[in-house]
Amino acid sequence: MLIGFVVLLLVLVGLLVVADRVAAGVAERAIADQVRQEVAKQDAQSAAPRVEVGGFPFLNQVLAGKYERISIQLTDVQGNVQGDAVSVPRLDVDARNVTASLDTLRSGQGDVVAESVDGRGTVTYDSLAKLLDRPGLTLGERDGRLAVTAPVDILGVKLTVNGTADVAVTDGKVALRFNDLNAEGLPNLPLARSLLANYAKGISIDVPLPELPFQLNVRKVQPTPEGLMVDADAKDVPINAAR
Repeated sequence: MLIGFVVLLLVLVGLLVVADRVAAGVAERAIADQVRQEVAKQDAQSAAPRVEVGGFPFLNQVLAGKYERISIQLTDVQGNVQGDAVSVPRLDVDARNVTASLDTLRSGQGDVVAESVDGRGTVTYDSLAKLLDRPGLTLGERDGRLAVTAPVDILGVKLTVNGTADVAVTDGKVALRFNDLNAEGLPNLPLARSLLANYAKGISIDVPLPELPFQLNVRKVQPTPEGLMVDADAKDVPINAAR
């Protein structure tokens, strides 16, 4: 009798767990659909978002209308800056303490609001180089710094410029300051050095980034081998498209 009761109890627990995960899957698909609309609203494109609702049990969160954590992964993101496409191969977003009513998840109508949102993505160096608009210029990472290589013509001599830049965030833009450029074979003349300094000044600009979804504000940038890593965050924001 006791064994039968234990078996029945285990079966019921198993069914509850399955029901919990099925409900979570339904919510994840509903949120993914709203995220797609949010991305489109920012004049951006991406592959289908992957959404995972954290916390267990999920059904308790449904009843409360509040979710501990929703993780969103966007891949192949394409944004627009001054007519140029900027590529972000992957953008990971963590939304914490998300409020969404059961009716909102069921109908797709209403607000899904996160108390805090953190995002991390990587802008490809090819995209960043296009924004600088210098033929032949390439960017990469060297010892944790942004490195540049570019062909130049100084006093009729074709040279290759190499160097690194200081990178910071200024008013939502990436500030590039190329203060350490050199060119092997540069004529030892004040005019040649002045022309090289002018080239460095010409590519030391504030580069705007594409508007990120979920009202994310860029806080930090860091050169990595894969590209320029961008950290961003936001508070009290909707993670679904405005209705």
